[in-house]
Amino acid sequence: MRKLLATLAMGVLMTTGASASDDWPNRPVRILSTFAAGGAADVLARIIAEHLSTALKQQFFVEVRSGAGGQIAVRTILDSPPDGYNLILVSVSHLVIHPMSRKDATYDPLKDLTNIAFAGGSPVVLAVNSEKSGLKTFKDLLERGKNQQMTYSSSGLGTMGHLVGANFVNLSKIKSEHVPYKGASQALADLVGGHIIWCSQTLTSSSSYLRGNTLQGLALSTEQRLPDWPDIPTFKEQGYPDLVASIWFALSGPANLPPAIVKKLNEEVGRAMTSPEIAARMRRDGMITNPMDPARFQKFIAEEKRVWSPVVQQVGLAVKK
Repeated sequence: MRKLLATLAMGVLMTTGASASDDWPNRPVRILSTFAAGGAADVLARIIAEHLSTALKQQFFVEVRSGAGGQIAVRTILDSPPDGYNLILVSVSHLVIHPMSRKDATYDPLKDLTNIAFAGGSPVVLAVNSEKSGLKTFKDLLERGKNQQMTYSSSGLGTMGHLVGANFVNLSKIKSEHVPYKGASQALADLVGGHIIWCSQTLTSSSSYLRGNTLQGLALSTEQRLPDWPDIPTFKEQGYPDLVASIWFALSGPANLPPAIVKKLNEEVGRAMTSPEIAARMRRDGMITNPMDPARFQKFIAEEKRVWSPVVQQVGLAVKK
């Protein structure tokens, strides 16, 4: 039914004579955000909306639509006409992880959505409270994990933090039990309080604790050390080259969006993310930008699926559909 509606909508657009994308946007554009208001992803959605409003001389507004791990918002976009007036800020969870791990994620992200632009991504940081745990280095954590059961937290089952953490436990053979939380704030609060030994969280959500030296970053899931975070070594340089990952966000829309609209949006999102002011702000918050054209971004999503599919299987989250 969803594909039928999209096809009918395309037919209507094609029979109006001039392409509907010629004067797009001529009314306000909605960007759904599946993330809590005030969080890093929601802030990113609003940065994009503000830039697009200025660049395209039409209002782009953010509407928070949470629930069911973002599936309510995704389904809203799947059922929207492909006219460019309903968009969504999604993450690696929606485009890669959920279709493999949730029964309610019945869509094919490469076919049922138009994936417009990569916005930015935050690497995962392995962090500890050195004062409470007594762990000061990555080697300390490995040594303890060989002989003693530990706990680690993430923002929830199936999040990238969970998958990176589980993959690290599997590769290092340490003893550590996963404790999932409903979001980063409580998970980090319990780490600060000494109730959890280590965390696997986004650098963005952990940044204020790291800057204040409340927490210590022992490993980062980047290819190289970050200039703004030079004291945190990478997993790769410490013997784990496969632990390169980020929790990334992107702008998507319904399937069959007109190419002209996709091109315009892709260029403007890339322009926003690489502007000196926004790029510097994002780096400070632990967010890395990496503009891609739509074709390259589609290939990137397919590659991410190939990388994370065996990990989803390994941690027992894969579902049969």
